Amino acid sequence: MRTSTRLLPVTMFLLLAACGDDGGTTATQGGASQTGATMTGASMTGPTTGSSDTATGTDTEQGTGTDSETGAPTTSTTTTSTTDTTDTTGTSMPSSESDGTSGAKFDVGGDTETTGTTGAPVDVCKATDDDMGGVGDCTMEAPPDAFEPDVQWSWTGPGLEKESLVTPLVANLTDDNGDGEIDLCDTPDVIVMVTQFPNDGHIYVLDGATGTQHFMIPVALTWSINPAIGDIDNDGLPEIVAATGPGFGGPSAAIAFEHDGTVKWQSNTGISHSQGGAITLADLDNDGDVEISMDKLIIDHNGQTVVTLPENGFAENFTTVAADLDGDGDLEIVIGANAYHHDGSVYYQNLGLERGFAQVANLDGDPEPEIMINSGSGLTLLEHTGAIKYQNQKPGGGSSWFRPGTVHDFDGDKVSEVATSASNSYVMFEGDLTVNWLAPVQDASGWAAGTAFDFDGNGVAEAMYADETNLYVFDGDGQPLLNVPRSARTLAEYPVVADVDNDGSAEIVVVSDAGFGGNQTAPTVQVIRDIEDRWIQPRRIWNQHTYHVTNVREDGKIPQFEEPWWQSLNTFRTNSQIEGGEICIPPQ
Repeated sequence: MRTSTRLLPVTMFLLLAACGDDGGTTATQGGASQTGATMTGASMTGPTTGSSDTATGTDTEQGTGTDSETGAPTTSTTTTSTTDTTDTTGTSMPSSESDGTSGAKFDVGGDTETTGTTGAPVDVCKATDDDMGGVGDCTMEAPPDAFEPDVQWSWTGPGLEKESLVTPLVANLTDDNGDGEIDLCDTPDVIVMVTQFPNDGHIYVLDGATGTQHFMIPVALTWSINPAIGDIDNDGLPEIVAATGPGFGGPSAAIAFEHDGTVKWQSNTGISHSQGGAITLADLDNDGDVEISMDKLIIDHNGQTVVTLPENGFAENFTTVAADLDGDGDLEIVIGANAYHHDGSVYYQNLGLERGFAQVANLDGDPEPEIMINSGSGLTLLEHTGAIKYQNQKPGGGSSWFRPGTVHDFDGDKVSEVATSASNSYVMFEGDLTVNWLAPVQDASGWAAGTAFDFDGNGVAEAMYADETNLYVFDGDGQPLLNVPRSARTLAEYPVVADVDNDGSAEIVVVSDAGFGGNQTAPTVQVIRDIEDRWIQPRRIWNQHTYHVTNVREDGKIPQFEEPWWQSLNTFRTNSQIEGGEICIPPQ
């Protein structure tokens, strides 16, 4: 069913997305109605209702897959906006040209015939940011009024599987233009873990332009552990690494799939976990082979256990960060308040500190990275050596800080700040804990995280947070630009920003589950865009929970030598602007 669902700016808009009796679209699956949600522009004290703009016409996109219980073919439902100016077949983009030899090439911000920094012609179908060290200034800016959000598409899982409780991922897994290659000229795919809580989960791969289901992986998976995507075997195609086992408690073991969902390998070593976690991909020892980190386990690209880290200080909902903290070129594994060398030896330990989520960025005046630990008792900042700078601080109050944080320049001062939730508030503050703004949210029981992106390219990143009932987008002063209803129990998931349809403009991807009331009020996946696709183009990938841009190329290749992101972008859990396929920083 094609329905234009549109948001007007700030306090003037009302969007009806998948709302049945409320005038939006009702997605029907197997005779059962799945009701979506109403998106509103609002202040945090209450929404202001404006006019709605709904176009006529219907076109329900049906994708086929495999039923997770019976193995029979299934059908999922996708709702797509009629105002989409892109070609939803996934075979073309604006300003296209073909050289007749290497498939279609597209104008995505750079001239395909011009030379890059190496003097070689730029092929926009291929990743050009190999070392990702040449970060320059961006030149593209959107018009001042370029924040008119629109639901590009929504998707509700087939059968009884409709809930997603981990962060969605974005990568190119399918050959959409039929040229025999999977590259950046294909439409990116949205990869989601879906479950009927608390049963096993399954991965669904959706077309980024339309939400049409490409395929479902029938292997039962741990729905509470975030998968990761990357080329772990250097075959030029990304693999999916997930976990098998119960959602809560474990044991869970790693499992890898080829880009088409075929099982590649399954590890024999399992880990216990209280309530989930996330998988991290990185070349820890710079040998050209990718390692997989899952809690205390480090696994090689063939699924064999390399080392088991000491049983110290792991987070209840674990995430790991790979970062070169000591400047020796290879990467350490940071988990909570502790860090280990790639061989499992201790780099530093803070055994007396509370468990928590780790973020790595430059948060003070020196050139070295800091590690911020978000725990239930507050925020702790460590030097790159593990020395404690401050401990259990609560900027702006809040009862619990055990939830992942986000790092970006939120105020345009060319210095990165931190944004994180504290139960019933979302706080943006400086590295020294000076609070810049605070906005009310609803997440007293969960661990949800946020992200950020500079949608108009003006040097000020908009903050995003998805709580138990809404996705919020905040401006540089902490005022809501967007309010998208969702329902969620909130584990450690968060919305992501990527160019999911390869149209040269950003989209937001957010997932939902049934929440604590057991009544899911929003589609499993919603993709939000600007109504005229005026938002600046981000990268076309989001490959893991601890994403920080330099950890992966756009084609899914994991760098052998990762550039220290705190020396260039200095962001964490956010995406970057690109021009001509290369990373850049918006000017201030």
